[in-house]
Amino acid sequence: MSDLFASPGTHAEIEEGLVLMPRFGADGLIAAIVVDDASGDVVMVAWMNQEALAKTIETGEGWYWSRSRKELWHKGATSGHVQTVTEIRVDCDQDAILVRVVTAGTGANCHTGRKGCFYRRIPLGQQSSQAVALEPTGDVPLFDPKAVYGG
Repeated sequence: MSDLFASPGTHAEIEEGLVLMPRFGADGLIAAIVVDDASGDVVMVAWMNQEALAKTIETGEGWYWSRSRKELWHKGATSGHVQTVTEIRVDCDQDAILVRVVTAGTGANCHTGRKGCFYRRIPLGQQSSQAVALEPTGDVPLFDPKAVYGG
């Protein structure tokens, strides 16, 4: 695929310029931190390739690259939980994207049916081992993933 965006320029152009010059990794991906527009909570971290970023900018809906399926992914195409983008930001060195969204349907962003993907916490003060305990945050499923996605 040809480049859809300007190539990274000088240090000053990347950090202070007003042209988007996303710095995709060697794998062609850039991290996308997705935030609920109303609460400000991080609901997911996803990856974008050039096409996903371009489609997100053009359509105003969340598009990502699925590393597991190795395909372009329109968030909500199967579940109905389409993300309407309210704002996109790029970080200082243009190697991460922040996407603020309003999510349709139940408002779930996670394939487990929850509002967000970060529904467990790691309690501090534990000794590092192969069995570090997790605690649920109380974020319960808003829909049945098996009914939406199958088995």
